[in-house]
Amino acid sequence: MSITYLVTGATGHLGNNVISILHNQQEKVRALVLPNDPFVKHIEGKCQIFYGDVTDKTSMEEFFDCSSKDDIYVIHCAGIVSLHNKFNQKVWDVNVVGTKNILDMCKLYHVKKMVYVSSVHAIPELPNNETITEVNSFDTEKVVGLYAKTKAAATQLVLQEAAAGLDVSIVHPSGIIGPNDYQQGHLTALIEEYINGRLPAGTDGGYDFVDARDVAQATINCSKMGKPGECYILSNHYCTIKELLDMAHEAAGVKPIKLMMPNWIVKMSSPIMGVYYRATKKKPLFTSYSIYTLQSNSHFSHEKATRELDYHPRSLQETINDTVTFLKNEQRA
Repeated sequence: MSITYLVTGATGHLGNNVISILHNQQEKVRALVLPNDPFVKHIEGKCQIFYGDVTDKTSMEEFFDCSSKDDIYVIHCAGIVSLHNKFNQKVWDVNVVGTKNILDMCKLYHVKKMVYVSSVHAIPELPNNETITEVNSFDTEKVVGLYAKTKAAATQLVLQEAAAGLDVSIVHPSGIIGPNDYQQGHLTALIEEYINGRLPAGTDGGYDFVDARDVAQATINCSKMGKPGECYILSNHYCTIKELLDMAHEAAGVKPIKLMMPNWIVKMSSPIMGVYYRATKKKPLFTSYSIYTLQSNSHFSHEKATRELDYHPRSLQETINDTVTFLKNEQRA
């Protein structure tokens, strides 16, 4: 039996890479795209495009209604990443209500397999830099920040449906970085600002950063190899912001960044920077929540994914090299 893949969030950083890999593997792919999405041009010719919104089940009927007898595999990438603590209804609606809607549609249309893209932020942080591994339940009260809470709530919904018989597996990427980010996510924006000379200083701290292409391939692998109701962390390794910017310096040949500001200074100035970002309509690079994240325990183990999904993340220097090349090719650097 052949497969038709249904991919939500298809023009996002991860979704775009998922679409490209499936296209290169000559798989049949349907992509769900928001109406008037300006980034749809980057996936045209690689898949069938359907316009809809995960918050509106009716708008997804055509997307799910596959007339062929193929097995339907759903990869649910759609979501909003927020670096703010303040509640935002749209973030909740897309990340939680949208996931509930996708689950309902999967049951209605007898989907063979679903992979939900959660986040490591949904997993409770452990003290003393203890290594964080997969958990089997999720609670909004055990994580910090709006984004983490929405991902925890949605992931628990997914597990409930898995327990009820839906064949669904969950992947938890860490901080996604890498090429083919046309929507300029926060990490891509950081690299872009730096190599264009618009980042006067860095900040202390770091996180676990992982290549979008490696996450995409592992997510596809999960659609065939992932066990029902199981979670898989897709991480790489811890890297400081200074080390990340040094890699960008090597890749782009720009001046190395020398001023690294303590987190408490950046946190104190975040309200002022917030005014600047709103005035310039740019995504904020540093907020109180992002500073919290850079100080948090991000020592994640991807041993389970390596063992069960054939997951082998590449070096971060290769990722940064390819990101810089991508930005230059897009004339953004």
